[in-house]
Amino acid sequence: MIIACHHITKEFVEKTILSNVTFHLEKGDRAAIVGINGAGKTTLLRIMAGEMEADSGTVTLSGGARLGYLAQDQGLDASSTIYEEALEAKRDIIEMERQLSQYEQEMEAVKGNALNELIESYTNLLHRFEMLNGYAYKGEITGVLRGLGFEDSEFDKQISTLSGGQKTRVALARLLLQSPDVIMLDEPTNHLDLGSIRWLENYLTNYRGTILIVSHDRYFLDRTVTKVIEIENAAATFFTGNYTVYAEKKKALRDQQQHAWLNNQAQIRHQEEVIAKLKQFNREKSIKRAESREKMLSKMEVVDKPFTLHDDMHLKLTPCIRSGREVLTVENLAKSFDGVSLFSGLSFHIRRGEHVALIGDNGTGKTTILKILNGLLGQDQGHIRLGTNVHIGYYDQEHHVLDDRNTVFEEIAYAYPSMTNTEVRNLLASFLFTGDDVFKLIGELSGGEKGRVSLAKLMLSEANLLILDEPTNHLDIVSREVLENALNSYDGTVLYVSHDRYFINRTASRILELTQKVLVNYHGNNSESVPDRFIGNYDFYVEKSAQVGDKLIADLHSSLPASAGNAGSPSRKDTAPQAASPLGSASGSPAGPAASPAAPRSSAAVSNAAGAEDWKSRKEEQARRRKIANDLKKCENEISRLEAEGESLDTEISLPENSTDPDKLRELTAKREAVDEKLASLYEQWESLSELAEEE
Repeated sequence: MIIACHHITKEFVEKTILSNVTFHLEKGDRAAIVGINGAGKTTLLRIMAGEMEADSGTVTLSGGARLGYLAQDQGLDASSTIYEEALEAKRDIIEMERQLSQYEQEMEAVKGNALNELIESYTNLLHRFEMLNGYAYKGEITGVLRGLGFEDSEFDKQISTLSGGQKTRVALARLLLQSPDVIMLDEPTNHLDLGSIRWLENYLTNYRGTILIVSHDRYFLDRTVTKVIEIENAAATFFTGNYTVYAEKKKALRDQQQHAWLNNQAQIRHQEEVIAKLKQFNREKSIKRAESREKMLSKMEVVDKPFTLHDDMHLKLTPCIRSGREVLTVENLAKSFDGVSLFSGLSFHIRRGEHVALIGDNGTGKTTILKILNGLLGQDQGHIRLGTNVHIGYYDQEHHVLDDRNTVFEEIAYAYPSMTNTEVRNLLASFLFTGDDVFKLIGELSGGEKGRVSLAKLMLSEANLLILDEPTNHLDIVSREVLENALNSYDGTVLYVSHDRYFINRTASRILELTQKVLVNYHGNNSESVPDRFIGNYDFYVEKSAQVGDKLIADLHSSLPASAGNAGSPSRKDTAPQAASPLGSASGSPAGPAASPAAPRSSAAVSNAAGAEDWKSRKEEQARRRKIANDLKKCENEISRLEAEGESLDTEISLPENSTDPDKLRELTAKREAVDEKLASLYEQWESLSELAEEE
């Protein structure tokens, strides 16, 4: 055990965020903390890092272990440069290097025992220096800074001139270079482009220390962690496996808990119905049995209803009208800032129904392209053509489409004045804004809350072309899944920029990569029709870019007209690597000579026979259950008929003219006794059938 939490509890304004949270990590563990926004993930990290006190409970760190935490307040020196700040992580090695140099100078001036003592001190220090890889620390600094997306020319930039995202990357570099025994990272992939995220994944995968990560990046978690700690309803549950394994286990656990609760409720209801029926029979034997069942029911274990998170948005995207087949055509697009070309000669087109992901490193111009398409920026050159009946809906990662001066309610009501107050409130409730939340100012909302307002407006737009800039930023995992499902059931066309590879995998049919000022098209269909969904997703891109990426980009550059320099791109038809599905067919099934041979016929016959036997058994069991249910229904109907007949006979027996007629009275009494005898038998039969039905 290297770090452990013991019964951590924390409350804010009488709301329990963490309750009795207990877990531990061993040396070398790579774990994630997951949960919805506000679940207490960052709070738990801060308590573990010593930045916040728990109301109760303790955190234990193994003796001598060093802990590093990537916090929101990075604590950088504004007057330092990027390289100087990274160099601070190696201060102990730099001091050793200085001391070794001093020993070398002193050894030239001393002899005898003093020299021997200096040599011994020098040797011991040199051993420590070499163990800490002291000779390579400058190369390590350069490698980490480059890996996190900094160019060598940026190393001398002053911290005070950097953006918030750049400062986060510097702080992350400094933390990694310190090589603590326990690394705790809060949303480390924010502000990183895809190349930097892949580098960080490899770095953490090979890291020898213990890692604890809070992240909404599911693909990143799949690649880096082997354990998951879920914070839900203030409690912590420990799972083994990466995020996908956790999600599968969590779903199975929820299904199991729901099934157990439903079964328990059904058993309770059945017992209550049997007790009521037995009491209704109003016989001494039946009443005793009812009392016995009541005692059993009072001792029955009651399963608690599973905790249900009411945290999912209700997002449905519906186009107002069907667009033409050709939705968007871009030809020779160019844009420069302050005389520096960002890109030029970019050409591509998008057809109805395609879901296109535009990817690339930070600063290549992806967001600029989206802003030009939405008319928020002007292009320097190029033509943009929208198809017939195309209506654009735009999601801006910076949420400039929202007015900070409006309340949440006003933001929707002003944009859609035909909606009634009730309709606005109902809509906002479906995006998790209830009660006084609707009167919060837009400017006071968190990033996730602004994202939900923007998605609400996007849904109301009824656009048939959605242009989305980092739509999953600030959304928790549940909200991301809601958005993914909405896009996958959307009949319109989508073009988006995203660094969320899990999101791209689930929603993209084609990928455009903006790299080295060239636009490269990856999709998995040779035909001119729209590619099958998911064929051209992120995993497909990784495979195909590794095969053809460098050569293709070189070919593209060499094929450009002289006027375009190295910035242009031929049309999609000329440049797209017309790659098939990774498995050789659009359906994902093996095809052609490479396909696996068919199984022997004897194995197939055995499999078919077993399947037929299982089918027969299931049908017989279903028939048996139906018979029990039908017999029980018939028994209840017959009991009701005989009870009514008995009541009618009782009425006849009580009539004065019958009570004074001995023959008539004997006849009626005999009939009543026969009815009672039949009822007694039916009561026994009903109880037996009820027991059988209860066992099902």
